[in-house]
Amino acid sequence: MFSAYLPMFLMLGIAAMVALSVFGLTTVLGPKNMTPEKAIPYEAGSETTGARHLRLSVKFYLTAILFVVFDIEAVFLYPWASLFEELGWFGFVEMTLFLIVLGVTLVYAWKKGALEWET
Repeated sequence: MFSAYLPMFLMLGIAAMVALSVFGLTTVLGPKNMTPEKAIPYEAGSETTGARHLRLSVKFYLTAILFVVFDIEAVFLYPWASLFEELGWFGFVEMTLFLIVLGVTLVYAWKKGALEWET
């Protein structure tokens, strides 16, 4: 049983080693010239205004959650489309239900104003 998963664990181990070695090499060999401009905190490419204790609007979090939900939709749609004929009617019905749930989510978010970006 373990031999069936050995290639996957080997790939994950090699990927982790490559990622850690690249991170380690850039940390050790990279230039370290901190300037005052680099030390200024910023958000989305612009300088922050206001006090640090101010909370961000819930719109930031709502947008992130909606992005994740619809990004996952795209992740599930591609393999389904690739195996459409093999899955038959069962796969079609399951994906239709999945898309209905996401459609209801989109309508709900739209009605609540989550897609309107007003400050």
